[in-house]
Amino acid sequence: MAAGELAPSSLTTAACSVLTAADPNDKVRLSRQTAAAWLDGDIADLGDSTPPDRPARPSAPELRAPKDVPRRRIGSGLRGRVALLHALAHIELNAIDLAWDLIARFASDPRLPRAFYDDWVRVAAEEAEHFALLRGRMSDLDAAYGDLPAHDGLWEAAQATAGDLLARLAVVPMVLEARGLDVTPQMIKRLRQVEDHASADILQTIHDDEIGHVAVGRKWFEHCCRVENLDPVAAFQSLVRRYFRGQLKPPFNEASRNRAGFTPDYYEPLVQRS
Repeated sequence: MAAGELAPSSLTTAACSVLTAADPNDKVRLSRQTAAAWLDGDIADLGDSTPPDRPARPSAPELRAPKDVPRRRIGSGLRGRVALLHALAHIELNAIDLAWDLIARFASDPRLPRAFYDDWVRVAAEEAEHFALLRGRMSDLDAAYGDLPAHDGLWEAAQATAGDLLARLAVVPMVLEARGLDVTPQMIKRLRQVEDHASADILQTIHDDEIGHVAVGRKWFEHCCRVENLDPVAAFQSLVRRYFRGQLKPPFNEASRNRAGFTPDYYEPLVQRS
């Protein structure tokens, strides 16, 4: 913690402080401080603070239905690159809250050891760094988070899985974050083609970190399945069919998914092929 600043009484209290902070700068700052305090032992208790149903958000960006958000096209010049970075920054801001919500919402689950919280605290801290990197790059391009509309689809997934830890792990890291592994390499390629290497380098960092996030999700999903004597592949497929409203779309980045230990037997049977 900063000099003269007291650490929160518990990890869930600190997590709720991030979730109730509307200013993205505060979310980043509190995420950094909380991660350092927990991992250094300045916060020792898990606690039992209840997270809000929805995290606090700034007045901008305007949130629209996904179909009403303009598509971002790298080939449309600076405007298209800013739109891409803005969309990714919005995803990363949601990812900060998703990680802290997971920690606070399921803190009473008896299946979870301290290592679960260690892992997700590290994930939350990395998501905060991703947002900060994207925000900084947008500033380089004379843009800011909030300049463009965004959608609320990610938090809809969180609300749908608020009562089921296995469903949350299946849908958020193992479907939504894994999708990022599929699409980000092509974004990086397109950015390098237009010689925006600074943005491409940031996306490469995010992609590489997200492999670890998918791995953490898969690891704890499988842990909970073992505790419940469930087959993880069958459980994953059942939960995705029940809770995920979209479709799993190939092509998949099998190389990156495999690095996360997330093999095709999990997701290939869920693809709807014509």
